[in-house]
Amino acid sequence: MTTKIPTTVITGFLGAGKTTLVRHMLAHAPKGKRIALIINEFGDLGVDRDILAGCGDETCREEDMVELSNGCICCTVADEFIPTMQALLARPEKFDHIVIETSGLALPQPLIRAFNWPEIKAQVTIDGVVTVADAAALAEGRFANDEAAVDALRRQDEMLDHETPLGELFEDQLSAADMVIINKTDLVEPALLDKVEANIRAELRPGVGIVRAANGHVDVAALLGMGMESEADIANRPSHHELEHGGETHEHDDFDSFSLTLADIRGKDHLLGVIEATIKAHDVLRLKGFAAVPGAAARLAIQAVGPRVTAYFDRPWKDGETRATSLVVIGEQPLDRAAITRSLEQAAA
Repeated sequence: MTTKIPTTVITGFLGAGKTTLVRHMLAHAPKGKRIALIINEFGDLGVDRDILAGCGDETCREEDMVELSNGCICCTVADEFIPTMQALLARPEKFDHIVIETSGLALPQPLIRAFNWPEIKAQVTIDGVVTVADAAALAEGRFANDEAAVDALRRQDEMLDHETPLGELFEDQLSAADMVIINKTDLVEPALLDKVEANIRAELRPGVGIVRAANGHVDVAALLGMGMESEADIANRPSHHELEHGGETHEHDDFDSFSLTLADIRGKDHLLGVIEATIKAHDVLRLKGFAAVPGAAARLAIQAVGPRVTAYFDRPWKDGETRATSLVVIGEQPLDRAAITRSLEQAAA
């Protein structure tokens, strides 16, 4: 154990705040600690990697960030994850810690099992599996087990009446966790937040810690150094798919994503209004990307989860960098790509 490189796996549903948590972790990691970061995105535009680049230069250089974008990490363990880990471990400079940010659609269990493969087991161990949960979404009734406990305004939501692929994913992410971070607590009233935590607690194994957070601000000392060796405990972290589907492999046929680049936009507020209207009209689960705002010297980062759209200027445009508005759209099958594209194109000047 003492000679193995500890690895933190960060999982959680789309938009829960995983990238925000990683950004905070890198910015506040102990000085001198060298961290490698593996990012698995759903969609072909590397938004998360671009957000994280430069935020922890002393601990995680840009060349130490590896993006896996050829499929969800739980489906590409052998083809992509194992070779990526082997390449990292073969570098002459050894890492003190590895952080893996999974896609919001990833089942953690296949990834945890991969740490028992001979190519990995001798050199690396899972320090802990951290599941990030969206307190605001849970308070609105998504993935709730007890309909009576959810907000009355959401009682007609179809997701409360039957099990969905999203619900299964959430159950599996909780089942795998060594720690659950209930994020976005600043968006939920205290009494309702207590109910959210109680509902999550009912799904967890004994001893799994729960931490409340806003904007992914969690003490790094609580995230790194858990020493759980989670891969040795995989039998106690059953997958919903294994229990309910007789061991069938996980597929992502229920989800779709695509990226697009928009012409010059009219302005920030108009763009965000168009995005919000498009999400509502086409049941988009997640939208993220960057925008070139007329007259602004900085790039606008956009994150949308369900009806909530947030945006902030994350950094100045670099010299020679193409200033463009590029977005990734993620939703359940079938996504009407043409209609969504036409809707978003209304943001053009």
